[in-house]
Amino acid sequence: MSSQSASAHPSATDDVVELCRDLLRIDTSNTGDTETSAGERVAAEYVAEKLAEVGVEAHVRESAPGRTNLVARIPGTDPSRGALLVHGHLDVVPADASEWSVHPFSGEISDGYLWGRGAIDMKDFDAMVLAVVRDWQRTGVRPPRDLVLAFTADEEAGGEYGAHFLVDQHPDLLDGCTEAIGEVGGFSYSVNSDLRLYLIETAEKGLEWLRLHARGRPGHGSMVHDDNAVTALAEAVARVGRHRFPIVLTPTVQAFLEQVSEALGIELDPTDPELAIAKLGPIANLIGATVRNTANPTRLAAGYKDNVIPSRASATIDCRSLPGQAEIFLEQLREVVGPDIEIEHIQRQPALETSFDGDLVAAMGAALRAEDPGARPVPYMLSGGTDAKAFAKLGIRCFGFAPLRLPADLNFSALFHGIDERVPVDGLQFGVRVLDRFLRQS
Repeated sequence: MSSQSASAHPSATDDVVELCRDLLRIDTSNTGDTETSAGERVAAEYVAEKLAEVGVEAHVRESAPGRTNLVARIPGTDPSRGALLVHGHLDVVPADASEWSVHPFSGEISDGYLWGRGAIDMKDFDAMVLAVVRDWQRTGVRPPRDLVLAFTADEEAGGEYGAHFLVDQHPDLLDGCTEAIGEVGGFSYSVNSDLRLYLIETAEKGLEWLRLHARGRPGHGSMVHDDNAVTALAEAVARVGRHRFPIVLTPTVQAFLEQVSEALGIELDPTDPELAIAKLGPIANLIGATVRNTANPTRLAAGYKDNVIPSRASATIDCRSLPGQAEIFLEQLREVVGPDIEIEHIQRQPALETSFDGDLVAAMGAALRAEDPGARPVPYMLSGGTDAKAFAKLGIRCFGFAPLRLPADLNFSALFHGIDERVPVDGLQFGVRVLDRFLRQS
């Protein structure tokens, strides 16, 4: 403990704002290509410094130049219990400053919000974890079980240089971890002034990034041509983009829809859940993507000269499959694209799903209700993916729990990878208080 009195230091709720501002001002843009990415080294060094200030030793592991990960362990009072992994990524998706109201790496505070790329995805949670741990170290608090803190690289491009690198190359740093919490869970959805649902992530869709290849006969652009690779690819991509895969309700999504329908007083038709989902307002897009497998074309590539018909054309498809649906989904996709299109896997990571029960879930609910009497935690499925996909390979039970109380009119899901990403300052401070309570009870 510092020789200075604890009162000489900022409280965790004050510290979190400055920590988050500092992190937002560090450009950790991840383009998906290490050569053009900013890298996470500066942010990892910052985290290591802030931990060192309170006597916590960090283990830094770099998977490639600049692609830096950091792991630290906080001993608990009961070493016989499994450790809790608390993980957050340091990288962010790129941002075009010309599209923003403020500079995306300014860490500006305005209108009650802290603005910047990564404000909710997910430097806010990184800062919350740091703030709580720093406060505990200064005041002599010990968690009931070991806490393993992991600050990772490369989550926004699949985690090869980050969480997967740690799991595959340095699993000893995660030894003993049985449960984990990470991003995109624990945020509020306002039903009315007296009731807020807090969505806890207990499942996430699988990730399949696919590349479609069409082949044809090359030739001169001025000729009549009936074997054009670009035409074949364009037709296949259009079919994929317009296709809607069948509705499949997993246990997590079924439980969420039942609870939210009851809270909102709306009727749920299990054969057509999208009627109820359409009434959810800002989170409808987030939830709507979890009732079926999805495939979205994202990139096209073909040709090398304006008057040459190429022999090959390619497209990238971002596919997300439901738990237990990966193989069925690929069969369905094959039918849509047709037999003459080659399908190549660029990235493939499985879906995850766990039950909404146990002591850890109870601790989440208790911590939320202590800070918000109107809180009701509910399970939900994330339509995207997180580093949990890597950590689950070690048998770790993973949840999304990065608590935030949000304004009722904020379109939270639109801020992920969006323009003018921002987090409410009071919501950030709420998250610190909830996280502190939760980790003391976990």
